Amino acid sequence: MASILEPHCRLTSILEPDTSQVPIWNLVSYDLLCKGVRHMRWQQIDTMTCSLARTLSVVGDRWTMLILRDVFLGIRRFEAIQQDLQLTPHRLSDRLRKLVREGILRRVAYEERRGRFEYRLTEKGFDLYPSIATMTAWGDRWMAGRAGVPVELVHQPCGHKIKPKLICPSCGLKIDARDLKARPGPALKGGGLPGQDAAPQRKSRRTSKKAA
Repeated sequence: MASILEPHCRLTSILEPDTSQVPIWNLVSYDLLCKGVRHMRWQQIDTMTCSLARTLSVVGDRWTMLILRDVFLGIRRFEAIQQDLQLTPHRLSDRLRKLVREGILRRVAYEERRGRFEYRLTEKGFDLYPSIATMTAWGDRWMAGRAGVPVELVHQPCGHKIKPKLICPSCGLKIDARDLKARPGPALKGGGLPGQDAAPQRKSRRTSKKAA
């Protein structure tokens, strides 16, 4: 898998029908499915009016997230990152260029005469740390083996090991998805959230069945 959400799967290789054995209605469904997947390409995901989609358009690749993990751990030089992740120079260069272009990393010369650079986080890059810490905590809880977690996070001012939590800044309570609701922001003013248009239709069908 080349990325966290990278849609480069080839439907034609895993779903390609044998026309001599597959019923015609399945072929129609297959054709509609392929057309639907091709409608939105990965390169266009940043055009969606969705902050998550726009974020994934920058850091949705799994190698990108691991590169950022290394930089947060203090592994900042090209050769060191390549050795740690065992990436090809071309692939690593491509990801680093994108992170610099997006303003997440900046190149800092450490040997100007030899043209050697290291990659340091910008403020925009540092703002990604809560996401990486939360994903790490999820992995510690659900993916760690019998040997235990690979890395522990320590809060340096107090010296205690921590597990990141989402806290409401107003009431101080821990945030749980079951206690939250989403509402349209300024960018969706006059519109609705994804899926809201379909909800009344489902309700009306149920209502019509009861009436019948």
